[in-house]
Amino acid sequence: MNLLFSFVAAALSVGLLVLVVCLMRRCSSNKYSFFWRKPNLAQQNVEDFLKIHGPLPTRRYSYLDVKKMTNSFTNKIGQGGYGSVYKGKLQNGCPVAVKVLKQSKGNGEEFINEVATIVRTSHVNIVALLGFCVEGSKRALIYEFMCNGSLEKFIFKENHYQKENHQLEWGTLYLISLGIARGLEYLHRGCNTRILHFDIKPHNILLDKDFSPKISDFGLAKVCTREESIISMLEARGTIGYIAPEVFCRSFGGVSYKSDVYSFGMMVLEMIGGRKNVDIGADHTSEIYFPHWIYKRLELDDELGLKGIRNQEDNAKVRKMVTMGLWCIQTDPSNRPTMSKVIEMLEGSVDSLQVPPKPFLSSPSRLPTDSSTSLIQAWSHGSDVANT
Repeated sequence: MNLLFSFVAAALSVGLLVLVVCLMRRCSSNKYSFFWRKPNLAQQNVEDFLKIHGPLPTRRYSYLDVKKMTNSFTNKIGQGGYGSVYKGKLQNGCPVAVKVLKQSKGNGEEFINEVATIVRTSHVNIVALLGFCVEGSKRALIYEFMCNGSLEKFIFKENHYQKENHQLEWGTLYLISLGIARGLEYLHRGCNTRILHFDIKPHNILLDKDFSPKISDFGLAKVCTREESIISMLEARGTIGYIAPEVFCRSFGGVSYKSDVYSFGMMVLEMIGGRKNVDIGADHTSEIYFPHWIYKRLELDDELGLKGIRNQEDNAKVRKMVTMGLWCIQTDPSNRPTMSKVIEMLEGSVDSLQVPPKPFLSSPSRLPTDSSTSLIQAWSHGSDVANT
């Protein structure tokens, strides 16, 4: 009898254990999974964002859909601190760029920033978001595909595109700068809410088949009301070499849409020079900081000394770009033009433009010992400051 009782007890114990395991597996795959496995903070933040904002005006794809449209991520076309970008194709044959975010990237803020800002936009010079994916820790953004890639491939001499004589003509560079200006002006004034990009640089400007520019990568963007002239920011955000001085040191002034204007000006000057604005490997000391070098020629009304200027029309467009760019990078934000004024400067007569005050290379007011060299090196390599 005791033996039978022990056998029944053992059988019941095994059966109960099997039942518990089955229940755990089932629960882990349904909506009650949080009872067994609590979502991490990033997943929870993203899901909360999607619930609060309700149905978004763009399609939500499953991770399986993303794998299918990218052919299991076989064609990588870009990579950065955010993750990787793959070329893909929708079911209707439309080519797309799929941005897959790193799982360890913050608490979901970059994904939330990008979706929350770009779904508010509709402009020919802003890249279109066609869909997104959120599935557990996996997050992806599906954009329209831009066949000519990013602007930096065509303006920096070290890129092979330049060596193969693919340097863009001045007329094309002028139209690109004008298109970017219109896109930024739309973000600052054309939306119901003002959108500050905070990471305008050649890498984040995409070019379509006709070299029409589109602003992309809104991971660091900040949305504010149109009435807010100065915004609060706990940490610096952006990329060294394009980041406005007031963003990393408040003694230069308050952070505002004028911070985007500064970044735009630095980028346009790189388009003009075909090089980084800071080049510690320059042959002459006077050439290390390009804005100083080009300013001297503008101030003396001298020949600009730039290659490819074929006629008076090219010369006028380049001089407008130089003058406008130098106004945009003024250290005092109040001296910088609005993007509406920038467009007016580019479209107007070169003779009506005044030469701005000489620009200065801005840097943090306090630096650790022997850090000045490392700062310049970071500036010349375009290092990210923050992604918060």
